[in-house]
Amino acid sequence: MRDTQNKNIVEGKSWHGLTIEKTLADLNTSDKGLKEREAKHRLGIYGPNQITSKKKESALKLFSEQFFSLLIIILITASIISALIGQMVEAITIIVIVILAGILGFIQEYQAGKAIEALKKMAAPNATVIRDGIEKIIPAAEIVPGDLIVLQTGNKIPADARLIASKNLKVNEAALTGESHAILKTDKTIDEKKSSLGDLKNMVYMGTAVTYGRGIATVVATGMKTEFGKIAELLQSTEKRRTPLQRNLDTLGRKLGVYSIVLAGVMSTLGILEGYPLVEMFVWGVAIAVAVIPEALPAVVTISIALGVKRMVKRRALIRKLPAVETLGATNIICTDKTGTLTQDQMTIQKIVTAEKEFDVTGAGYNPKGEFIFNGKAVNAKEEKTLNFLLTAGSLCNDTVLDRADGHYGIIGDPTEGAIVVCAEKAGINVRESRKKFKRIDEIPFSSETKKMTTLNMVENVNFAFTKGAPEIIINNSTKIFIDGKERELTDEERERFIAKSEELSAKALRVLGFAYKETGTRNKLGESDREGMTLFGIVGMIDPPRPEVKEAIKTCERASIKPIMITGDHKTTAVAIAKELGIMKNGGSITGTELEKLNDEELDRLVEYTDVYARISPSHKLKIVQALMNKGNIVAMTGDGVNDAPALKRADIGIAMGIKGTEVSREAADMILTDDNFASIVAAVEEGRSIFENIRKYLVYLLSGNLGAVLALVAALLFVLPLPLTAVQILFINFLMDGLIAIALGLEPPEEGIMNRKPRNVKEGILNKRAIITILTIGFWISIVSGSVFLWGIKNGVTGADATTYFFVTLIFARLFNGLNCRSFNISSFKLNFFSNHFLIIGIIISILLTLTVTEIPLFHLAFDTITLSLKGWIVAFLAASTTLLFGEALKLIMRRKFS
Repeated sequence: MRDTQNKNIVEGKSWHGLTIEKTLADLNTSDKGLKEREAKHRLGIYGPNQITSKKKESALKLFSEQFFSLLIIILITASIISALIGQMVEAITIIVIVILAGILGFIQEYQAGKAIEALKKMAAPNATVIRDGIEKIIPAAEIVPGDLIVLQTGNKIPADARLIASKNLKVNEAALTGESHAILKTDKTIDEKKSSLGDLKNMVYMGTAVTYGRGIATVVATGMKTEFGKIAELLQSTEKRRTPLQRNLDTLGRKLGVYSIVLAGVMSTLGILEGYPLVEMFVWGVAIAVAVIPEALPAVVTISIALGVKRMVKRRALIRKLPAVETLGATNIICTDKTGTLTQDQMTIQKIVTAEKEFDVTGAGYNPKGEFIFNGKAVNAKEEKTLNFLLTAGSLCNDTVLDRADGHYGIIGDPTEGAIVVCAEKAGINVRESRKKFKRIDEIPFSSETKKMTTLNMVENVNFAFTKGAPEIIINNSTKIFIDGKERELTDEERERFIAKSEELSAKALRVLGFAYKETGTRNKLGESDREGMTLFGIVGMIDPPRPEVKEAIKTCERASIKPIMITGDHKTTAVAIAKELGIMKNGGSITGTELEKLNDEELDRLVEYTDVYARISPSHKLKIVQALMNKGNIVAMTGDGVNDAPALKRADIGIAMGIKGTEVSREAADMILTDDNFASIVAAVEEGRSIFENIRKYLVYLLSGNLGAVLALVAALLFVLPLPLTAVQILFINFLMDGLIAIALGLEPPEEGIMNRKPRNVKEGILNKRAIITILTIGFWISIVSGSVFLWGIKNGVTGADATTYFFVTLIFARLFNGLNCRSFNISSFKLNFFSNHFLIIGIIISILLTLTVTEIPLFHLAFDTITLSLKGWIVAFLAASTTLLFGEALKLIMRRKFS
């Protein structure tokens, strides 16, 4: 009974809201830690401190499941029948396509479980605990609630815990919360109303890392009860939806399968009733069924996507799961992080305010190139004494180093301090030399209580205390002001002006810091008195600037009817300011994680339609937002880089991880990885996705319109008691040319101009939308008229048997080749397209013509293919009649553009 009560006490508590004494009491522990015996007892209650995973399906079962779709079963059946009637090339081709499609599907599903394994790797192997009042190192798996864990720089935190002691403790929680900067922790009680993980600064979490300082914490959750464990649970319980293309192809495969079998049965029966031999009609019926089924569809889909993936790599997007490429084309909402994706993840000083002047600073990122602008004109920073002194002081009261590798600038240290160092270099200050010249003697590190940092540096044999920190603290601790190389008293009016300016910059989402100094004489030790009665240099405003290419990418989204939504762990003011600058936030609203917590599912479903920015968001919030958007029928792409993002990445239609700053867990859960962490690369990937889907649609329209034309002509021949226009072998030969060479070549068509000026396709209408069906029916009808007319022309001129079928055979092939040119675009005239942009199609057409000439003009093949050598007149008639298909297609495009524009 006691065990159950203890377990219930530990679970579900808001530990951040309790005092240290109350926390220790509720966990039945003390500042000396648990007794060893009690720890072993609790291990039996709570179990090992490990991330567990559900049992996976066997590789053999996963592989076998790839061959259970109706289209695959029909293709396998067709290959068997083809082999039985002697068409071994056709049979082998179909089987190879089926096996390759199965292997591809298996690889995708087998990789799906790797995110959990990556999550396990992030757990600490060992931990330092206090038991019986003695520090000892134990396996992290043996930690239990109530244990005291000792934390110091470099440690991975082994479990979720409440801090009971903290000394300048900083923890990198980027993997869990998305915060790009290390968080300064405290052991003070936190207001319970603050529910976002990023706000709970007296808590530490499994899998995060200590970057500075030290602390002691008491464990409140282990294993699957930790925040990491909850994410693992979400990952395992989150189902990945089948992509729109997969669902469309499943439906299409079933319909075509049934249609082909019924058609073959009906036409074979009609032939038998007209007196054709039973065996001949069976073979003929099977040939029709095989011809109608688009057996190259799996190959076209795979090849189209694979080549699209190759193009996307050049555009900084790496695809992990091939079906995701097509889904990108249907995406109408992109949920994106702010830091590093929309912005450069490089803090940059944009404003400097001194007693005399206000400077705008140009340049962005860590490249130390830029100008200082005063009253619209660039000034020489070296001649501005106050500016020069401020930046020198800022770079001395600073631990960050500007680094250059492979021609690119970066920093080693804190981004905020990095912005100061870069700005100093822009002003012509050699920071490395300054630090050597003005040697640091002592320092008081930044803390959450004082909100400032101070260093003691020797300047020309006199010691100075340089301080930077929160502007209101620095301003109120200053009694003098530095003007044009001299000190004088700081007036109340000047103090108010600086505070007002600081608030103005903060309202624009700039992070503001104040800078001051104090001469300390020859003392070599800092005291708190050295941070009072200081002389104010001024304040600076900095921001993580937007990537320059993102604005244009947002405009492209607008033209393409794609809505970008910002979801960030950053503060609301900063998020909204960046969203407005980029054009993400126009008429929509913004909401914080704390506000989101108060909404029920119905309220959230209503709100997501009108919200552009989500700030201070936690892991569970992201999943809820994605789910709410998907519930509205949206196709959602979600970006993420932390462990906390993994469930939402997996649940979204497209999960997009960051290649540079992303965790292994997020990358394993995602469908696509951005190699440059850039929002613009997502938009480029969407363009490729649209192109790929359009190419698959082109393939189907081309194939089905041609097949329909042949079937209609054959049905007409049977109904009007005419000779059969095609033999079984001719049907399979045409199927080989059209379903193989030409159709696959159409799947390789490069992206159309203006494809990002259209709305995302409606996934509910299927791969064959109204326009595609009309095109199939009209072009199919025209091909049957053209081929049938030449066939009748031949009969009327006394041509019978193999002679007439050869006319039909050649005309049908040419008509379908011309239709291949038609299907390169449903919107743009074939005469406006670059004829040589798809060299695969040109090669396919040339090979098709050569093979057709081979089976008609070389007597050796006449018997096998039931053909004859055509006269020049016959070739001209067939070619001219077939060419009308191109003209008819152009007229149809003109009508369609007016109807569907």
